[in-house]
Amino acid sequence: MKKALLFGIGASFFFSFTFVLNRQMNIGGGSWYWSSSLRYLFMLPILFFIVTIKKQLFPVIEDIKKNPVSWLIWSTIGFGFFYAPLSFASAYGASWLVAGTWQLTIIAGALMSPFFYTIVDEQRVRNHIPKKFLFVSFIILIGIFLMLSEEAKKISIFDSFLVVVPVLFAAFSYPLGNRKMMELCNSRLNTLQRVFGMTLCSIPFWIIIVILGVIQTGIPTDNQIIQSLIVAISSGVIATIMFFKATDIVKGDSHKLAVIESTQVGELIFTLLGGVLIFHDTIPTILGIIGIVLVAIGMVINSFIQE
Repeated sequence: MKKALLFGIGASFFFSFTFVLNRQMNIGGGSWYWSSSLRYLFMLPILFFIVTIKKQLFPVIEDIKKNPVSWLIWSTIGFGFFYAPLSFASAYGASWLVAGTWQLTIIAGALMSPFFYTIVDEQRVRNHIPKKFLFVSFIILIGIFLMLSEEAKKISIFDSFLVVVPVLFAAFSYPLGNRKMMELCNSRLNTLQRVFGMTLCSIPFWIIIVILGVIQTGIPTDNQIIQSLIVAISSGVIATIMFFKATDIVKGDSHKLAVIESTQVGELIFTLLGGVLIFHDTIPTILGIIGIVLVAIGMVINSFIQE
């Protein structure tokens, strides 16, 4: 469990690059169409090279051939329906606001537990919602609310809507796609192979986004291409593999899986620090500091709760 927690927290650090750089790209005039699609278009050749070197390519291709529809659907949900709305939201809210709203995935992951099963004595047993975990998660969300309450007053109600709704959609799509693909792959593929397979099967969705991008905004700038490459390596490859590895370690325990998903709260803290230290964003108020403390306390308590 400790190893899974370390992977989860490490993933949250690299995931924070997404929020900070996507916001910078939008401020610089870049389009969310390219911020989202370029990440996965860059990820594909990188992951292809890695799985080929490791001689792990053909098992992935064979598994996709056996279940092409399922691979296409859950990869599109897990990667496409997750990242496109997240990139869209970055055009309307600050990086910390998008990162903070994204923490709704903590609750989303736990609420979806009954939709999945665990094999016990060769029988499928439906998972249950970890109630103690949900209680502590609400403490985390209160902290998030305190951090965002003052800053959220600075944007319009309409912009708030354009941030919250897409991110809420993404918050359910990411754990749903991840868990369904773990269920589909079982133990046949390792984490790297699963990430590569999902990236490959989500490409049809990203091609649609690219076409829309060309029609709506034209080709991306050199600056957006470079920043998208950084996001692809840090968030797309490093963070995704670390997070999926963490969920693979605890995939047989719905409670531990929910705890690992909750480590992504770290994204908000890392995003806030990155914004303040690198881009000179406003330092959080006293209310914001109290919120950060509540989030940290919630993460620590979650790691010790036993169902």
